[in-house]
Amino acid sequence: MMAGTPQRTGQAAVTGHVTNVRSAHRFDEAALARWLTGRLEGAERGVTIRQFEGGQSNPTFLIETDKGRWVLRKKPSGPLLVSAHMIEREQKILRALAGSGVPVPAVPLFCEDESVIGTPFFVMSYVHGRILRDPSLPDSNHSERAALYASAVETLAKLHDVDWNGRGLSDFGKHYGFLERQISRWSTQYRDSVGREIPAMDWLMRELPRRKPTSSEVTVVHGDYRVENLVVHPTEPRILAVLDWELSTLGDPLTDLAYFCIAHRVPKADKGLRGLVGYDLETLGIPNEKQIVTRYCKLRSIPEPSPNDFAFYLSFSLFRMAAILAGIDARMRQGNASSENARDLAAQTELFAEAAKTALEGG
Repeated sequence: MMAGTPQRTGQAAVTGHVTNVRSAHRFDEAALARWLTGRLEGAERGVTIRQFEGGQSNPTFLIETDKGRWVLRKKPSGPLLVSAHMIEREQKILRALAGSGVPVPAVPLFCEDESVIGTPFFVMSYVHGRILRDPSLPDSNHSERAALYASAVETLAKLHDVDWNGRGLSDFGKHYGFLERQISRWSTQYRDSVGREIPAMDWLMRELPRRKPTSSEVTVVHGDYRVENLVVHPTEPRILAVLDWELSTLGDPLTDLAYFCIAHRVPKADKGLRGLVGYDLETLGIPNEKQIVTRYCKLRSIPEPSPNDFAFYLSFSLFRMAAILAGIDARMRQGNASSENARDLAAQTELFAEAAKTALEGG
């Protein structure tokens, strides 16, 4: 399937470290080049393909011709968990949000034909900017950190205010029972992935359904909204694009807000997912959890959640991350993990599970 020809003007996709395509993710590059010819400017004169580091689910590649740069996202090869790696949904939400005020890359090409490179894939514009892996933003000053977090919260509020029905997304998810389905989904994916017993996860799978609040508002939710999935302007503390939409759906916006706050619940680290526990946030210029919630609710003109309710959302978000990390562990055991730091991330599964249990117990 093709939807227009990419233009060089205004191109921008993700600045990040690139390597040669890793052995676990190699595909027929000649077949891709043939498919791109006539669809991607300059492809007829040659295509260079390299792989981005980072991203734990769908492998992501830098595509270069003599006319510009683009980014390709595809499903990983091999056996996949049910409902994971939803490339088709990712390209749909990116296209639906174009012009909404939520900054996203353009998606000029989508291919459902698995015979081309073995899985469906899409091509999006290359957004020139920074990917910041560490939520403490060590290379920024106090005012830059404050401004960047403010921009991230404002962007999230804009996403949740999008008229999803008016943008053709009424069928993007069910309009009821979101929390129940999410707890069930991630419990199932954890059970399908787990390679070792984690008592905190068993406890959470029992307790989360019992303690869920009544969920009423339905918005587009990103599903993985954190600093690492934002493209930041090369020199300014503002968001240019939101990436990694494969978990997006219609659901409870407070799950996104709590997920954005989970870095405040896990310790700083040199490897894997890095947290903010152990930093002096006021000195750094990073808002604390309460300040983020208050700012978000003010931007959206909605009441703040009760402490007990938000404790649930935090616990669920940490639980879900633990389930995702268990999935990375499973792909690592299969030799199909999307990132070279998969081992460090998989090792944090228990850390996030314990943090989730602590959050729910302390609510």
